[in-house]
Amino acid sequence: MNDYLTIPLPASDGQTYALKDFAGKKLIVYFYPKDNTSGCTIQAKDFTHYKDAFAAKGYTIIGISRDSLKSHQSFIEKQDLGILLLSDEEEKLIQAFDVLKEKSMYGKTYIGVDRSTFVLNEHGTIVQSLRGVKAKGHAELLLETL
Repeated sequence: MNDYLTIPLPASDGQTYALKDFAGKKLIVYFYPKDNTSGCTIQAKDFTHYKDAFAAKGYTIIGISRDSLKSHQSFIEKQDLGILLLSDEEEKLIQAFDVLKEKSMYGKTYIGVDRSTFVLNEHGTIVQSLRGVKAKGHAELLLETL
């Protein structure tokens, strides 16, 4: 079994999940930098908007960031989100998916989460990986390709 399937993370619904817990379901797993920021809000709202369309194609959407559960709850309530968010404060799944990269802002460099999406089949195998995606329009474009 792939290591990334067995890493448990706390979720916005109060449960703890590893990706293996979704065996038999196709997944859209997307990693994003930070709750309540402009790009991440656009992306999360788009995934919420298209949630039923993804479900009609058999997909469950899971968003993952380094933010705390408290931050996720605030994000969900403030933006009226309808998707499951996992908290990876220790970067275990983030590292397993290799989505950390050097970024720069205002002349300073730092290591941050590269906005990335992975499509997993019913067996937990990654069948599509999209790295460095743009927040705006990403969910709709992904839906069209599935």
